[in-house]
Amino acid sequence: MDSLPLWVIVLTTLALLSLALEAGYRAGHWRHERTPDEREQPVGAMVAAILGLLALVLGFTFNFAASRFEARRRAVLEEANAIGTTYLRTSFLPREEQSSSQKLLQEYVTIRLQAVKDRKLEAAIVRSGEIQGLLWKEATSAGNASPQAETVGLYIAALNGLIDQHEVRLQVALRSRIPAELWFGLNSLAVMSFAAVGYMCGLSTTRRSPAMLVLTISFTIVLLMIADLDRGQEGLLRVSQDAMVNVQTMIAAGQP
Repeated sequence: MDSLPLWVIVLTTLALLSLALEAGYRAGHWRHERTPDEREQPVGAMVAAILGLLALVLGFTFNFAASRFEARRRAVLEEANAIGTTYLRTSFLPREEQSSSQKLLQEYVTIRLQAVKDRKLEAAIVRSGEIQGLLWKEATSAGNASPQAETVGLYIAALNGLIDQHEVRLQVALRSRIPAELWFGLNSLAVMSFAAVGYMCGLSTTRRSPAMLVLTISFTIVLLMIADLDRGQEGLLRVSQDAMVNVQTMIAAGQP
């Protein structure tokens, strides 16, 4: 799903569900002509059960995507706080390490924001790791020079939190996504459900109703919302980077 733009997902979903409805309708009409004894009531009960199951899976998937979206928002805020705290505590370092660490942190937050804007995550992750290594090297040097200084220990603790938060953000942004198996199951169940709805309409010998189109569009909108929530930085629902921008402004101004 990640390799497909959202507009492709919308058009593909509309096409698949429309085809499923039409195929089900024609199958129901064909069945009614050959076996007129088949009653609508038991078929309707089975269709209702299938639609209920679809609604259950939809609700579960939407909740899964929404919780991950909220986790990404929280991760951005916590990482911004970690960067800001680390920057403030660079004042505990010796002057040489202090100046170098502040420049590295300024580059660090710029890289994080640019990665979201340009969607070049791999290069940003590599460079972020390099900067973390340089910061840790300077913190180690300052700690070895003043092993009894509690202030240096406070800086090292803040830097350690920054590195940990980097991993947390990678986890919620890139690794905690809706599994492909769940996407496959949801789409398969949707196609079968819409085919069942079309079959019931054909069995009852009703004409094609505009409500069938409304049903198809409604499900497509819900699926689009789920896919949008799962991606985080694509489409209409995006994780705000205001906290990181505020930290960048604070660092550029050189004051809390």
